[in-house]
Amino acid sequence: MERAIILAASAVGAGLAMIAGLGPGIGEGYTAGKACEAIGRQPEAQSVVTRTMIVGCAIAESTGIYSLVIALILIFMNPLLGML
Repeated sequence: MERAIILAASAVGAGLAMIAGLGPGIGEGYTAGKACEAIGRQPEAQSVVTRTMIVGCAIAESTGIYSLVIALILIFMNPLLGML
């Protein structure tokens, strides 16, 4: 019974961790849109805007990758089962 509760809680936790993947997607889309807007207004600043956008997207994407790693650990490795 305890094993089933731990597995169910791990599945719920993994699902909640994957909700964190929505934030980076929304943020990166917003960033790309604003970068295109900035380049349209000031084309000579394209290299600076693009470089800054790529760095920002990489930092934002790390959050999504961390949540994916947590979800995969909870589903496949499940360190909580060793505590039984």
